[in-house]
Amino acid sequence: MTRASRRGPYICGIEAALDVVSGKWKGQILWELAVHGVRRFAELRRGLPGVSEKMLAQHLREMEEDGLVHREVHAEVPPRVEYSLTEHGRTLNQALGPLGVWGVERMRREGSETVDAAESSHG
Repeated sequence: MTRASRRGPYICGIEAALDVVSGKWKGQILWELAVHGVRRFAELRRGLPGVSEKMLAQHLREMEEDGLVHREVHAEVPPRVEYSLTEHGRTLNQALGPLGVWGVERMRREGSETVDAAESSHG
């Protein structure tokens, strides 16, 4: 079960989708998990330079509540926690692909220097 929307009733599907991916790091978290598969918290943090521990934890918690990310706690000492995309998260990642292509074209149009890095992904 997913959590209730953060903004209330939706008028259109785009609004519902944006509600789930709103936040600076969520698209990048989706991309990291899509590219690398199962990741531990520290691995995700290393893959997202600039994200704070608090913000990453908050986004992962929200994404888990929204059914995008699966969090698995292994009964070990110390505990090992791994994150992966759910099927729902994978379909969202696929849906964001065309938006990423649009974004790369926008970066080219504006003369961004980071287009080469962005071409390999939509994140």
